[in-house]
Amino acid sequence: MPSAGRAVLRLLLAAHAAAALEPVSTSLAFGALSLLTGYLYHKQLHCHFAECCLDERPFNASALKLELEEKLFGQHLASEVILKALTGFKNNKNPKKPLTLSLHGWAGTGKNFVSQIVAQNLHPSGLKSNFDQLQKWIQGNVSACASSVFIFDEMDKMHPGVIDAIKPFLDYYEQVDGVSYRKAIFIFLSNAGGDLITKATLDYWRAGSMREELQLKDLESALSVGVFNNKHSGLWRSGLIDRNLIDYFVPFLPLEHRHVKMCVRAEMRARGAAVDEDVVARVVEEMTFFPKGEKIYSDKGCKTVQSRLDFH
Repeated sequence: MPSAGRAVLRLLLAAHAAAALEPVSTSLAFGALSLLTGYLYHKQLHCHFAECCLDERPFNASALKLELEEKLFGQHLASEVILKALTGFKNNKNPKKPLTLSLHGWAGTGKNFVSQIVAQNLHPSGLKSNFDQLQKWIQGNVSACASSVFIFDEMDKMHPGVIDAIKPFLDYYEQVDGVSYRKAIFIFLSNAGGDLITKATLDYWRAGSMREELQLKDLESALSVGVFNNKHSGLWRSGLIDRNLIDYFVPFLPLEHRHVKMCVRAEMRARGAAVDEDVVARVVEEMTFFPKGEKIYSDKGCKTVQSRLDFH
């Protein structure tokens, strides 16, 4: 049943229940029902009760930029690329293909987290939205909402054939089976390429350079080639790469001590607690870092911060 129909049904049930209580409540319930049915197809009222596909809803790049700055730590490259890519895509009224982002890096570096931020900025309901789906079957969603967002997690564990099965949706076709996918957004998440990203970041550090000086051009080419040639990447020999259907390979860098501390502080604030630097230090001290000699990067990123904070 459509969401609007469920809203009417809920009011009917409420009216029926009210009739068993008192006449005043019954009048109010049927009055509300009459108002709803009289204006149900007025878009603004309808969207108050049910999620709508608001293609015309303006994209707030400033809000996304602020949220990335405040919540995503140690990922200057990912923040910059994602913000610019989304802003350019959403401002283009006639894109030639869907926007496709492939996010790569070790677990705990922020790939899933940034996907949530993106989803919440594109659709008010975020990952609970009917238009943001983690699934292969996408045609029905795009038919309902052209600006749907699809997030595919753990791409490195998928069979290459599964990935190529969605290739037609990402290509430069005007329509596929009568549906246009050009305004949709596809986000792939993968641990594949994490070793390449870590090596490049570590080499940069050992050369005495700051990680913030790393640019996308320093990593993207090697990352796409490495993922394409890696049998365990999920994108191995994939037509998505071969046909240049992935717009950006976005590297997520390994996190240093200072970034993990930022995660701990952020989690404390999210719980409504005052930041205790002694606790921050103890949590970080219990985590493991690599390489063995330098111990620069967290081997789990910020992934275990919540559980370790629970302990303290």
